[in-house]
Amino acid sequence: MAHTPHTGDSPQVPTPEAAVDAAARAHAEDLAAWLAASTSPYHAVANAAARLEKAGFRRLLETDAWDETASGAGGRYVIRGGALIAWWVPEGATPATPFRIIGAHTDSPNLRVKPLPDTGRAGWKQVAVEIYGGTLLNTWLDRDLGLSGRLVLRDGTTVNVLVDRPLLRVPQLAIHLDRQVNDGLKLDRQQHLMPIWGLGRPTEGELIAFVAEEAGVAAGEVAGWDLMVHSVEPPAFLGRDRELLAAPRLDNLLSVHAGTVALVNAATAGAEGAGDGAVIPVLAAFDHEENGSQADTGAEGPLLGGVLDRMIAARGGSAEDRARAFAGGVCLSSDTGHAVHPNYPERHDPDHRPVAGGGPILKVNVNQRYATDGVGRAVFADACERAGVPWQSFVSSNAMPCGTTIGPITAARHGIATVDVGAAILSMHSARELCGAADPHFLARALEAFVSAPGPVGGMR
Repeated sequence: MAHTPHTGDSPQVPTPEAAVDAAARAHAEDLAAWLAASTSPYHAVANAAARLEKAGFRRLLETDAWDETASGAGGRYVIRGGALIAWWVPEGATPATPFRIIGAHTDSPNLRVKPLPDTGRAGWKQVAVEIYGGTLLNTWLDRDLGLSGRLVLRDGTTVNVLVDRPLLRVPQLAIHLDRQVNDGLKLDRQQHLMPIWGLGRPTEGELIAFVAEEAGVAAGEVAGWDLMVHSVEPPAFLGRDRELLAAPRLDNLLSVHAGTVALVNAATAGAEGAGDGAVIPVLAAFDHEENGSQADTGAEGPLLGGVLDRMIAARGGSAEDRARAFAGGVCLSSDTGHAVHPNYPERHDPDHRPVAGGGPILKVNVNQRYATDGVGRAVFADACERAGVPWQSFVSSNAMPCGTTIGPITAARHGIATVDVGAAILSMHSARELCGAADPHFLARALEAFVSAPGPVGGMR
């Protein structure tokens, strides 16, 4: 399907019947269940790994030797904390076979538990939290919140924990005590965002003891934790025809889910002889994108490059093979982008107006906040055309600063041609975001086409 640009003040929005067919509906419902279960990066990675295992992928440990275990055809994956790298080696692949990489991230802006969490005053027990990423602070007010993440035990093992019921709440000040609140809400990040979770005086160790009990481990065995709050309100389909999906963590678990589905489908087709084996599909789901990617599990860390290097070496590859595989490879950095907001149309470029239900967006910024160039456009257009999905272009207004993604980081760190794409949403970085219910399926289909055949390659540059 050809690119259909949307221009003017009243872009043509797809009808619900055309936008959400049975396959798209099934994909969106699967995504909704995935989002509800993936309340932290650790849960998202575990859920992706479960799907990969079901499709025949095997986990590799970074501490093991990758000789015979990683050299043959088939699917494998690596987990490090809240990050996952997975790949499928087709029959006949050589050490120089180029990579087709789907890049995404598992983290979302939220509130995270501090090292000394037990606090409170005025007869209320509270949890000390730190703000993670560029969250819309007001969206966490007066919302029923759960707690999830991981506990680290004294022997170094980790246990995922999920308290998915109303446990905490960040109460807003009553309007009677702040008569000007509707003229502008000002939240002090230290003072005003501490959730309440009980009555009485805070007791040291009480929260972690509670969480340990929920996880089924002894509190004395807990040596560390990475815990965060989440909204317990489940995803929901909105609108007369249920053509909208409201959910937490669309940024960017929508892309992680789409990438997992695309990789599994591409691997299944390849195992059944439907693929041509000309590329090696890879899913790279990083953590810590929302605070700059500077972590051992982030896109700026060594994880992806180390995994690709070891994969090539395990199959007898040389430095020359590596150079060829990287030069011929392409990465689609998939992250959510901005649909035109109907209440704030002036905040968007007047000629580039992505709409919900209009298909995935190609994100362009000549100052390299996004990594897309003309060759990348050809790669994305080819994938969408082969998938039969519409697509749109996104450029920030010149009057507004442009956000960024893992795309430029991946391109600069690994020298792999990178293209920034994603699904258009509203309320980005809110505790609850909004997208067209058909768009996740459009994106997954485009990603599957991208990793299933070579098309235009990085070497064209």
